[in-house]
Amino acid sequence: MKRIAVFPGSFDPITLGHRSIVLRALPMFDEIYVAVGVNMEKRTTFSLEDRIHWIKNVFADYPNVKVESYEGLTADFCKKVGARFIIRGLRCGSDFEYENMIGHANKRLHPELETIFLLTESELVGVSSSVVRDIYKNGGDVTRFVPEEVKLK
Repeated sequence: MKRIAVFPGSFDPITLGHRSIVLRALPMFDEIYVAVGVNMEKRTTFSLEDRIHWIKNVFADYPNVKVESYEGLTADFCKKVGARFIIRGLRCGSDFEYENMIGHANKRLHPELETIFLLTESELVGVSSSVVRDIYKNGGDVTRFVPEEVKLK
């Protein structure tokens, strides 16, 4: 049986931290879906098309990384693609508190799902999509926070 994992998020935009989590998780799984969640109630800075394009370019050399968008529950998307694992990155204790609650909810929805937490590399702890968006919106240079494939307009 294939070991398939889903790494869900809005990736608005994908950061060096996101890339690091996927690359570090790759040896553990046969396939990883980078799943770009679409939430009509959440306003994003970058279009879905741009976010998917950037992620595909970041992982172009990794055929076992798939990129798809989805609406609805992450647990349902996992079931659709045959994933039994959800990957989440943790930067700090508050990330754990939030992700722990979500992980338990996903487990109740689909008992076969396991959430795998990976600690963010120490040099990337301060990198988040929110920080990148704030720097970007204020005219700052975000190149130290995003993969080189991400070309912000």
